[in-house]
Amino acid sequence: MAATSESASDFHLDRRLLRRRCAAAAATCDGADVLAREIARRMDERLDYIRHAPTRIVDLGCGTGADLPRLAERYPDAELIGIDFAEPMVARARGRTGKPVGLLRKLIGGGRRLPVIAADATALPLARGSVSMLWSNLMLPGLDDPLPALTEAHRVLEVGGMLMFSTLGPDTLKELRAALSGRSGERVHRFIDMHDIGDALVKAGFSDPVMDMEMLTLSYTGLDELFADLRASGSNNASTARPRGLSGRHGWAAARASYERLRSDGRLPASFEVIQGHAWKAAPRTTEDGRSIVRFQPRPQHTPG
Repeated sequence: MAATSESASDFHLDRRLLRRRCAAAAATCDGADVLAREIARRMDERLDYIRHAPTRIVDLGCGTGADLPRLAERYPDAELIGIDFAEPMVARARGRTGKPVGLLRKLIGGGRRLPVIAADATALPLARGSVSMLWSNLMLPGLDDPLPALTEAHRVLEVGGMLMFSTLGPDTLKELRAALSGRSGERVHRFIDMHDIGDALVKAGFSDPVMDMEMLTLSYTGLDELFADLRASGSNNASTARPRGLSGRHGWAAARASYERLRSDGRLPASFEVIQGHAWKAAPRTTEDGRSIVRFQPRPQHTPG
């Protein structure tokens, strides 16, 4: 996941390891996606206040396709496309959309299969200006630099198209980070700050970005339950600076003891700094070779009075 601004240059993800972990998590992530489902619900609520009627929607980082029924319900006339970089995730999403059940069957029709594609967010197999809306729920934390993916998102959006996204901020898993402080290596992912996401959106060409942040807290019976959720969702550490070995029995015992001091009402907290936002693709002001675009508006016709 992404680095804070002051240390972004020294933070890198092992992309192949991340892909393998996400592939392995395809069979388990749906049982460990409470956070993603709650964020999807909140993202959907934001759309109540945004006037937009997309005709083609891409779920970028769709995972197993859990958000596709929600999008189909809100925009029943739009074409939906799912994209994820892990082929096993794509395979499960295809299974979900290939045999629609319940509400999804009613919305998309029992015989229509939604296209789900395996592709990287930095190299989308889509034509320039071919998408009305990009929905991306917790895909950005899987990148150590969001700018290439945001630039690609801007390329495939049509003028007037919208990017709707969520990601995680630096205070995510702050309790675990504090418990493991002083240990060698990069034991907990770093996450990009909301203001740096905003800067990247502007650099990618987006206009009028709107973002907000809120803290959500999940609670666990024990630290091992938190670790199990991170593994099941493919969210455990993939930093190239992560420790390759154990820190020793005493080191882990000290970390567990530190975390245990946070226990309240029999539960341990895990904080997630959730960032949600949207931005638009405005009409370009310059051509690709840098020349300014001048638009002329016809003068209003005046009728003699």
